[in-house]
Amino acid sequence: MKIFLCIDDTDNIESKGTGSIASEIAGVIETSGWGNCQSITRHQLLVHPDVPYTSHNSSMCFTAEIKEECLESVIQGAILQLEAESAEGSDPGLCVVMPERLTQLQQHEIVEFGLKAKREVLTKEQAYQLAESLSIHLSEHGGTGQGVIGALAGVGLRLTGNDGRFKGHHKLKSDKLTVTVQEILDETSIEMIRTESGLILDHDQKVRVGDKLKSVFLNQKPVLLVEPANFDGETMWQPSMGGTLKKY
Repeated sequence: MKIFLCIDDTDNIESKGTGSIASEIAGVIETSGWGNCQSITRHQLLVHPDVPYTSHNSSMCFTAEIKEECLESVIQGAILQLEAESAEGSDPGLCVVMPERLTQLQQHEIVEFGLKAKREVLTKEQAYQLAESLSIHLSEHGGTGQGVIGALAGVGLRLTGNDGRFKGHHKLKSDKLTVTVQEILDETSIEMIRTESGLILDHDQKVRVGDKLKSVFLNQKPVLLVEPANFDGETMWQPSMGGTLKKY
Protein backbone atom coordinates (compact mmCIF):
# COMPACT_ATOMS: atom_id res chain seq x y z
CA MET A 1 0.00 0.00 0.00
CA LYS A 2 1.30 3.41 -0.94
CA ILE A 3 1.24 6.23 1.60
CA PHE A 4 2.19 9.89 1.61
CA LEU A 5 3.71 11.03 4.92
CA CYS A 6 4.41 14.69 5.62
CA ILE A 7 5.60 16.62 8.67
CA ASP A 8 5.89 20.33 9.34
CA ASP A 9 7.04 22.81 11.99
CA THR A 10 9.35 20.55 14.01
CA ASP A 11 12.37 22.83 14.40
CA ASN A 12 13.70 26.10 15.70
CA ILE A 13 16.64 28.23 14.54
CA GLU A 14 19.18 26.16 16.50
CA SER A 15 17.79 22.63 16.14
CA LYS A 16 18.03 19.91 13.50
CA GLY A 17 15.81 20.59 10.49
CA THR A 18 12.45 19.10 9.65
CA GLY A 19 14.11 17.24 6.77
CA SER A 20 16.40 15.41 9.20
CA ILE A 21 13.43 14.26 11.27
CA ALA A 22 11.64 13.12 8.10
CA SER A 23 14.73 11.05 7.26
CA GLU A 24 14.67 9.54 10.75
CA ILE A 25 11.00 8.59 10.38
CA ALA A 26 11.75 6.95 7.04
CA GLY A 27 14.59 5.10 8.74
CA VAL A 28 12.28 3.82 11.47
CA ILE A 29 9.83 2.53 8.85
CA GLU A 30 12.52 0.65 6.95
CA THR A 31 14.48 -0.75 9.90
CA SER A 32 11.24 -1.94 11.49
CA GLY A 33 10.38 -3.87 8.33
CA TRP A 34 7.14 -1.95 7.77
CA GLY A 35 7.95 -0.84 4.24
CA ASN A 36 10.26 0.96 1.82
CA CYS A 37 10.50 4.74 1.59
CA GLN A 38 11.21 7.01 -1.35
CA SER A 39 13.03 10.34 -1.52
CA ILE A 40 11.99 13.30 0.62
CA THR A 41 10.78 16.51 -0.98
CA ARG A 42 10.70 20.00 0.54
CA HIS A 43 7.62 22.07 -0.24
CA GLN A 44 7.65 25.84 0.11
CA LEU A 45 4.56 27.39 1.71
CA LEU A 46 3.44 30.99 2.04
CA VAL A 47 5.84 33.36 3.78
CA HIS A 48 3.63 35.93 5.51
CA PRO A 49 3.64 37.91 8.79
CA ASP A 50 0.51 36.05 9.92
CA VAL A 51 2.14 32.63 9.40
CA PRO A 52 4.51 31.58 12.23
CA TYR A 53 7.62 29.70 11.07
CA THR A 54 11.31 29.38 11.93
CA SER A 55 13.15 30.21 8.72
CA HIS A 56 11.53 29.15 5.45
CA ASN A 57 8.00 27.81 6.17
CA SER A 58 8.41 24.56 4.30
CA SER A 59 7.15 21.04 4.95
CA MET A 60 8.82 17.70 4.22
CA CYS A 61 7.03 14.82 2.50
CA PHE A 62 7.91 11.34 1.31
CA THR A 63 6.06 8.37 -0.11
CA ALA A 64 6.43 4.78 1.04
CA GLU A 65 5.22 1.34 0.05
CA ILE A 66 4.18 -0.34 3.27
CA LYS A 67 2.46 -3.52 4.38
CA GLU A 68 -1.18 -2.64 4.90
CA GLU A 69 -1.25 -4.30 8.31
CA CYS A 70 1.62 -2.02 9.40
CA LEU A 71 -0.21 1.27 8.77
CA GLU A 72 -0.98 1.97 12.42
CA SER A 73 2.57 1.04 13.42
CA VAL A 74 3.90 3.50 10.83
CA ILE A 75 1.71 6.29 12.17
CA GLN A 76 2.60 5.57 15.79
CA GLY A 77 6.28 5.26 14.93
CA ALA A 78 6.19 8.64 13.20
CA ILE A 79 4.42 10.19 16.20
CA LEU A 80 6.99 8.83 18.64
CA GLN A 81 9.83 10.18 16.50
CA LEU A 82 8.16 13.57 16.17
CA GLU A 83 7.54 13.90 19.88
CA ALA A 84 11.06 12.78 20.75
CA GLU A 85 12.95 14.90 18.23
CA SER A 86 10.91 18.06 17.63
CA ALA A 87 12.52 21.19 19.06
CA GLU A 88 11.31 23.21 22.01
CA GLY A 89 8.90 25.90 20.86
CA SER A 90 7.96 24.10 17.65
CA ASP A 91 4.40 23.23 16.61
CA PRO A 92 4.72 19.82 14.90
CA GLY A 93 2.08 18.36 12.64
CA LEU A 94 1.79 14.97 10.92
CA CYS A 95 -0.30 13.92 7.94
CA VAL A 96 -0.54 10.42 6.48
CA VAL A 97 -2.61 9.78 3.35
CA MET A 98 -3.41 6.52 1.56
CA PRO A 99 -4.30 7.66 -1.98
CA GLU A 100 -5.85 4.33 -2.96
CA ARG A 101 -8.56 4.96 -0.36
CA LEU A 102 -9.50 8.27 -1.96
CA THR A 103 -11.28 9.13 -5.19
CA GLN A 104 -9.61 11.36 -7.75
CA LEU A 105 -11.92 14.18 -6.66
CA GLN A 106 -10.91 13.73 -3.01
CA GLN A 107 -7.23 13.74 -3.94
CA HIS A 108 -7.88 16.94 -5.87
CA GLU A 109 -9.26 18.54 -2.70
CA ILE A 110 -5.94 17.86 -0.94
CA VAL A 111 -4.03 19.25 -3.91
CA GLU A 112 -6.14 22.41 -3.86
CA PHE A 113 -5.44 22.83 -0.13
CA GLY A 114 -1.71 22.54 -0.83
CA LEU A 115 -1.81 25.09 -3.64
CA LYS A 116 -3.79 27.50 -1.46
CA ALA A 117 -1.17 27.16 1.29
CA LYS A 118 1.38 28.63 -1.12
CA ARG A 119 -0.63 31.82 -1.61
CA GLU A 120 -3.12 32.19 1.29
CA VAL A 121 -3.10 32.17 5.10
CA LEU A 122 -4.97 29.02 6.12
CA THR A 123 -6.13 27.85 9.55
CA LYS A 124 -5.94 24.68 11.62
CA GLU A 125 -9.71 24.50 11.48
CA GLN A 126 -9.67 24.37 7.69
CA ALA A 127 -7.03 21.64 7.75
CA TYR A 128 -8.89 19.50 10.28
CA GLN A 129 -12.21 19.99 8.49
CA LEU A 130 -10.76 18.68 5.24
CA ALA A 131 -8.92 15.81 6.92
CA GLU A 132 -12.06 14.72 8.76
CA SER A 133 -14.18 14.87 5.62
CA LEU A 134 -11.69 12.59 3.83
CA SER A 135 -10.95 10.32 6.82
CA ILE A 136 -7.18 10.88 6.58
CA HIS A 137 -4.73 11.02 9.46
CA LEU A 138 -3.87 14.54 10.65
CA SER A 139 -2.47 15.16 14.12
CA GLU A 140 -0.57 17.75 16.14
CA HIS A 141 2.22 16.93 18.57
CA GLY A 142 3.19 19.97 20.59
CA GLY A 143 2.96 23.73 20.82
CA THR A 144 0.08 25.29 18.97
CA GLY A 145 -0.11 22.40 16.53
CA GLN A 146 -0.02 24.84 13.59
CA GLY A 147 2.16 22.35 11.76
CA VAL A 148 -0.93 20.37 10.75
CA ILE A 149 -1.58 23.01 8.08
CA GLY A 150 1.78 22.52 6.40
CA ALA A 151 1.68 18.75 6.86
CA LEU A 152 -1.60 18.46 4.96
CA ALA A 153 -0.49 21.03 2.40
CA GLY A 154 2.77 19.17 1.79
CA VAL A 155 0.90 15.99 0.88
CA GLY A 156 -1.22 17.97 -1.55
CA LEU A 157 1.82 19.51 -3.19
CA ARG A 158 3.61 16.16 -3.46
CA LEU A 159 0.45 14.73 -5.04
CA THR A 160 0.74 17.26 -7.87
CA GLY A 161 4.01 15.71 -8.98
CA ASN A 162 5.16 19.20 -9.89
CA ASP A 163 6.28 20.88 -6.69
CA GLY A 164 9.20 20.68 -4.33
CA ARG A 165 12.95 20.20 -4.14
CA PHE A 166 14.49 16.87 -3.24
CA LYS A 167 16.29 16.77 0.09
CA GLY A 168 20.05 16.40 -0.22
CA HIS A 169 22.38 16.54 -3.19
CA HIS A 170 23.34 14.27 -6.06
CA LYS A 171 26.99 13.21 -6.20
CA LEU A 172 28.82 12.26 -9.38
CA LYS A 173 31.45 9.53 -9.34
CA SER A 174 34.15 11.71 -10.89
CA ASP A 175 35.50 15.10 -9.89
CA LYS A 176 35.32 16.48 -13.43
CA LEU A 177 33.99 20.02 -13.70
CA THR A 178 32.38 19.40 -17.09
CA VAL A 179 30.30 16.30 -17.80
CA THR A 180 27.73 15.22 -20.34
CA VAL A 181 24.03 14.95 -19.71
CA GLN A 182 24.37 11.19 -20.17
CA GLU A 183 26.95 10.95 -17.38
CA ILE A 184 24.65 12.76 -14.95
CA LEU A 185 21.73 10.49 -15.85
CA ASP A 186 23.89 7.38 -15.51
CA GLU A 187 25.47 8.30 -12.17
CA THR A 188 22.55 9.83 -10.24
CA SER A 189 18.83 9.32 -9.71
CA ILE A 190 18.13 12.40 -11.86
CA GLU A 191 15.85 11.38 -14.73
CA MET A 192 15.79 14.52 -16.86
CA ILE A 193 17.87 17.66 -17.43
CA ARG A 194 16.00 20.66 -18.79
CA THR A 195 15.66 24.42 -18.66
CA GLU A 196 12.99 26.11 -16.59
CA SER A 197 11.14 26.95 -19.83
CA GLY A 198 10.99 23.25 -20.74
CA LEU A 199 13.86 22.66 -23.20
CA ILE A 200 15.14 19.10 -22.63
CA LEU A 201 18.90 18.70 -23.14
CA ASP A 202 20.28 16.07 -25.50
CA HIS A 203 22.39 13.37 -23.87
CA ASP A 204 25.65 14.56 -25.46
CA GLN A 205 25.36 18.18 -24.32
CA LYS A 206 27.81 19.45 -21.72
CA VAL A 207 27.02 20.67 -18.22
CA ARG A 208 29.46 22.55 -16.02
CA VAL A 209 28.73 21.12 -12.58
CA GLY A 210 29.67 22.40 -9.14
CA ASP A 211 29.99 20.40 -5.95
CA LYS A 212 26.22 20.24 -5.42
CA LEU A 213 23.50 19.04 -7.77
CA LYS A 214 19.98 19.77 -6.51
CA SER A 215 16.95 18.30 -8.25
CA VAL A 216 13.32 19.41 -8.28
CA PHE A 217 10.13 17.36 -8.56
CA LEU A 218 8.60 17.85 -12.02
CA ASN A 219 6.29 15.52 -13.96
CA GLN A 220 6.68 12.97 -11.14
CA LYS A 221 10.47 12.85 -11.74
CA PRO A 222 13.67 14.21 -10.19
CA VAL A 223 14.76 16.88 -12.65
CA LEU A 224 17.95 18.96 -12.84
CA LEU A 225 17.17 22.50 -14.00
CA VAL A 226 19.93 24.21 -16.00
CA GLU A 227 20.61 27.55 -17.62
CA PRO A 228 23.12 28.65 -20.29
CA ALA A 229 26.49 30.06 -19.22
CA ASN A 230 29.81 31.03 -20.80
CA PHE A 231 33.02 29.40 -19.59
CA ASP A 232 36.30 30.54 -21.20
CA GLY A 233 34.50 31.53 -24.37
CA GLU A 234 32.55 28.26 -24.62
CA THR A 235 28.80 28.24 -24.13
CA MET A 236 27.52 25.30 -22.13
CA TRP A 237 24.99 24.62 -19.38
CA GLN A 238 25.17 25.02 -15.62
CA PRO A 239 22.73 24.04 -12.84
CA SER A 240 20.18 26.76 -12.14
CA MET A 241 20.94 28.97 -9.17
CA GLY A 242 19.07 29.49 -5.91
CA GLY A 243 16.65 32.10 -7.21
CA THR A 244 15.17 29.61 -9.66
CA LEU A 245 15.17 26.70 -7.23
CA LYS A 246 13.36 28.73 -4.56
CA LYS A 247 10.27 28.64 -6.78
CA TYR A 248 9.95 24.91 -6.17
